[in-house]
Amino acid sequence: MASYGYQHYKEQTVNTMTPGEMLNLLYDELLKRLTRAELALEKEDFELFEQSVQRAVDIVTYLKDTLNYNYEISAELRRMYDFFLYEFSRIRAGRNTDVIEEIRPLIIDLREAFKEAERLNS
Repeated sequence: MASYGYQHYKEQTVNTMTPGEMLNLLYDELLKRLTRAELALEKEDFELFEQSVQRAVDIVTYLKDTLNYNYEISAELRRMYDFFLYEFSRIRAGRNTDVIEEIRPLIIDLREAFKEAERLNS
């Protein structure tokens, strides 16, 4: 019964978020999954590593699929998301945390830019 209440709360929270809040949540989750992949690789937990990278791929694919091309920046974001997807394939193929370290600052910068845009739009 308690888990149903928590699940209902989570769904309600997500359904009432602004687009900017949802975007920030997705970027936070993306960074969390990359960190989880990194830690899993250190522990040689390859199953968790694969799951974490796949979830990162799913998030970026969702972000890419939901771009609104009425805005000029969307084409640039699409290229950035394609780059992230390519890098995720490198992470997966080489099981290399160095690639995660290379792209993490880019994702953080993008997240911060969207946070600032949301703040200015409010």
